[in-house]
Amino acid sequence: MGTALVYHEDMTAARLLWDDPECEIECPERLTTALERLQQRGLEQRCLRLVAREASEAELGLVHSPEYVALLRGTQALGTRELQALSKQYDAVYLHPSTFHCARLAAGAALQLVDAVLTGAVRNGLALVRPPGHHSQRATANGFCVFNNVAIAAKHAQQKHGLHSVLYFSWHRYEHGHFWPCLRESDADAVGRGRGLGFTVNLPWNQVGMGNADYVAAFLHVLLPLAFEGQMLATPECFAHLTQLLQVLAGGRVCAVLEGGYHLESLSQSVCMMVQALLGDPALPLSGPMEPHGSALESLQCVRAAQAPHWVSLQQQGAAPVLSSGTRCPEGRPSPLPPGEPEFKAVVTQAAAALSSLLDQLRLHPTPPVRVAVALTAPVIGLALPPSVLCEEGSLPQEEMQAWARPHEALAQDEALIALGKVLYLLDRILDGQVSSGTAATPVPAAAATLDVAVRYGLSHGAQRLLCVAVGKLDRPPDLTDDGRNLWLNIGGEEATAPSMFHVSVPLPVTTGGFLSCVLALVLPLAYSFQPDLVLVALGPGHGLPDPQAALLAALLRGPAGGRVFALVDEESTPQLATVLARVLNGEAPPSLGPFSMAAPEDTQALMYLRGRLEPRWKMLQVAAPP
Repeated sequence: MGTALVYHEDMTAARLLWDDPECEIECPERLTTALERLQQRGLEQRCLRLVAREASEAELGLVHSPEYVALLRGTQALGTRELQALSKQYDAVYLHPSTFHCARLAAGAALQLVDAVLTGAVRNGLALVRPPGHHSQRATANGFCVFNNVAIAAKHAQQKHGLHSVLYFSWHRYEHGHFWPCLRESDADAVGRGRGLGFTVNLPWNQVGMGNADYVAAFLHVLLPLAFEGQMLATPECFAHLTQLLQVLAGGRVCAVLEGGYHLESLSQSVCMMVQALLGDPALPLSGPMEPHGSALESLQCVRAAQAPHWVSLQQQGAAPVLSSGTRCPEGRPSPLPPGEPEFKAVVTQAAAALSSLLDQLRLHPTPPVRVAVALTAPVIGLALPPSVLCEEGSLPQEEMQAWARPHEALAQDEALIALGKVLYLLDRILDGQVSSGTAATPVPAAAATLDVAVRYGLSHGAQRLLCVAVGKLDRPPDLTDDGRNLWLNIGGEEATAPSMFHVSVPLPVTTGGFLSCVLALVLPLAYSFQPDLVLVALGPGHGLPDPQAALLAALLRGPAGGRVFALVDEESTPQLATVLARVLNGEAPPSLGPFSMAAPEDTQALMYLRGRLEPRWKMLQVAAPP
């Protein structure tokens, strides 16, 4: 299975036929520029191209009224003056003789993608479409949108493929109700109704300038906890991270549909980053400080409070039970920020700087020739590795290997020394950009010593910030320098403790819900705050982590380090663990965790204690604005 790209050139036919500064940004170049950039990067060629079909009128009727569909059908025969007059009846909409055809193709592309993913023809995909659909209502065009493409696709998935529930999550510029379309139902306390209560999640951004940290925090502290249980400044590479975070859900079955995005260069770059993530490529490291804005934290706090009555995971994390009165939608509807205003110019300048930073990142972090390599001490029969995974046979030179092993008695045995040589050789290839990520096996008695050497070797051979996630009885070496370049997180310690801001220990959670809370509310916020350029994941002897949980941990840690993850497992682990780790590091979705179970009270208490202790230093742990 691969990644689908659904497109039809006819969707570029509709265009503005009269002067309208508000509508001119929704132009055919939104698609053509994005497609050209995909072709230039060689990404289109790696996808399965599907030619979009028109949605039938019956399919449009899953969401829209027959009268509205008939009205749009009639626009095909109208002249320019009639189209302009009809367009004025709606808010920020223009119509063209080709609009009906284009809009049916856009909806049909979303349907086609859903069918391809849910039948297993492809793993995931992107529908590159226009006009967008997210503002359109049952009988009304609105905000460039004609038919609600994603809503139609969701209803189709329920009816044709038997999906039972839909979780709707929207983040949007809101500015306390002052920003278009100024809808009261876009605020945080609009949570759905009836059987859908709690399945509508609105995250209103109440100031401009929200950055990477804000968007990642929204996923870690709102969307992913709920999903597992049942003009803004996000840079293009941030969309790759968000896509990777989504791919751990539903077996990686992600259907992405282009909706907004009107800065052509930023849009095309973001589309490329998303497609790369869908293809399994590692995401570029995020730039800039990872500290959410105060306004973003206020919004997160309000959303978590509004949703807490409906979701156990938020109740256990202590989401505030009452919404702040400051979240209410003020009266009135000022116009959107005009292009001449200083605030608007500042946002444009920051967006241009972000794009320049991305181009620098692409030059400085070219995609390694090998995505994943494994180094095993002995051939394992029946190891079902993807064809693209390299079985690394190289080893560090004997003298150098012995020098690194000398301080450790556990590495004196030949078996341990051979394994160490392979570990360090593969680590070297990751550090010099030849391999993106890898996994290696170590003898059980030498597991702690091998990890100690790997950490020191990484720090002395190019890693500027190294995150070590040690699962099991793998204590931090007491003589490891606490200089801010390494962050040691032990999952499986006897108690929750943080001897320093760079040394954290938490007991291994005993339930699925506890493990998810630990990863989403502690491990990933720490990782994104620290911004490592290398992550070591060590599964020590008797680590107690089921294979699906180990795979999820490795998959999610690909993001913070730009894909540079090295997983160490002991030789007594099952061949299935080595296989699943190689697969998720190669971009595949981790296996299901099984039924959701609530976190144990002691695990919740440990998590809350550590968050309170660490929040002053690691800002991505925050879920509420400071008092």
